[in-house]
Amino acid sequence: MRFKGLDLNLLVVLDALMNERNLTAAARSINLSQPAMSAAVARLRDFFRDELFTMRGRELVPTPRAEGLAPAVREALLHVQLSIISWDMFNPGQSERCFKIGISDYMTLVFFQAVVQRVAREAPAVSFELLSLTDDPDELLRRGEIDFLVLPDVFMSSAHPKAALFDETFVCVGCPTNEQLSGQLTFEQYMSMGHVAAKFGRTRQPSIEEWLLLEHGIKRRLEVVVQGFSMIPPLLPHTDRIATLPLRLVKHFAKAVPLRIVELPLPLPAFTLALQWPALHNSDSASIWMRDILLEEASRLASPQETGALKTS
Repeated sequence: MRFKGLDLNLLVVLDALMNERNLTAAARSINLSQPAMSAAVARLRDFFRDELFTMRGRELVPTPRAEGLAPAVREALLHVQLSIISWDMFNPGQSERCFKIGISDYMTLVFFQAVVQRVAREAPAVSFELLSLTDDPDELLRRGEIDFLVLPDVFMSSAHPKAALFDETFVCVGCPTNEQLSGQLTFEQYMSMGHVAAKFGRTRQPSIEEWLLLEHGIKRRLEVVVQGFSMIPPLLPHTDRIATLPLRLVKHFAKAVPLRIVELPLPLPAFTLALQWPALHNSDSASIWMRDILLEEASRLASPQETGALKTS
């Protein structure tokens, strides 16, 4: 079908090329043969009067013209999918929808278990794909490649709607035999000890507490860096190292891992965990249903101080 001289099928081709950056992979993703894909690329170049892609080894490198076209093409295709192709009202009891959610291991442990259990009761065929956080989660939202993003709100862009889930605070944790944690921890002690921390993505983005500390001009001595929060507590016993962790996560691990928990000797502010979704999903009935469940389960999550007294020094 042509619209003002443009074969609209070519928009699907352009989107696939931008996503895959490889001719063969792009052709496979939209079920085209490689000769048909090559012909479509030639037609795209002719219509836009631009090369659109150049080769660097086996990778397709988009030209500035292609980069400029990509967001509008992706938005147009998502709008067609959500408003025309997927127009039926969402029926949780019958749906086989898979929700893709960008979320940390910390939030998976302390929050998402209740969500999975509830959805299993109300919509047994609905499934989830929980994705590790990337260097550019906003790009995944823009492209509609994830349904939700769960992050501290300070890391979220203003380009998409969001809603607060709950607030969280930090504590310092270490091994029960660590004598420096036997009394009130001083700032000098905190800075003198080795720390265990998490960093994320290919570029090793700092976790929320590291970001807040750096905002205060505080740089710790990181002796062990891991890929997720859940790896930190098991690495503390039988060492003199410490970690700065969200209180709910510490409560989760304190049942199985021997930990000593003390107050931080510096005024790190509380932070807010938030939920974000693509702007184009704002009126999607499935997205609305899922976000209501996420927000309701967050409202039921008691503060860690209310779940029983923590044993601290």
